[in-house]
Amino acid sequence: MQLPNNIAFAVASAFAAAVSITAITNATEAVATATNTFAAGDYFEYTGGWSKANGRVFRAKAASGTSFTFEGLDTSDTSLFPAGAGLGTVRKITTWTSVTGVVSADIAGGDGKNVEVPLLDSDMPVMLPDGFTATTVTLTTADDKSLPHHAALKKISDGVALTCLRGMISGGGVLLYAGYCSFNESPSLAKGSVMAVKSVFSLQNKVVRY
Repeated sequence: MQLPNNIAFAVASAFAAAVSITAITNATEAVATATNTFAAGDYFEYTGGWSKANGRVFRAKAASGTSFTFEGLDTSDTSLFPAGAGLGTVRKITTWTSVTGVVSADIAGGDGKNVEVPLLDSDMPVMLPDGFTATTVTLTTADDKSLPHHAALKKISDGVALTCLRGMISGGGVLLYAGYCSFNESPSLAKGSVMAVKSVFSLQNKVVRY
């Protein structure tokens, strides 16, 4: 059990050029073959044929010039990760810009959906799982346009560019929210309250946790 106090947020503000994956394994931690400059601990965005991983940001557990390991990505179930279907590209995150003065981080969505199915031979319908709702993260920050994150968030939002919000939890743990950012630089104006701006991150897949 822990409190979210002192969590450190940062946004991915620069990526290296995409590199192609020429092979990838089905294993408890997937290993990709690709010419790369990764080092253990680097973060990268995956775009490829495995929908369970597509659009998410992972951390490299091990890396050489020709291969790297997706830390924590279990692809051993070939019904979820079909063999040979995971080819695609990855982009290394080269710059993280710290987001300071965070007032709140509100998570919406990500809950399971169900479909009610009426049955002709029963007066009791059944519920079947139907995936999850889309997730957004709304980051409210004290307004200070002189800080680096203000310009970074504005540039990402204006360019409609995929990015990643990273939360480093005090005492260990990492949250990776990959998606699009919509930054509203018009601050709140309530008497007696700090002026604040909001950034809404629309996730393209599930959060990745370490």
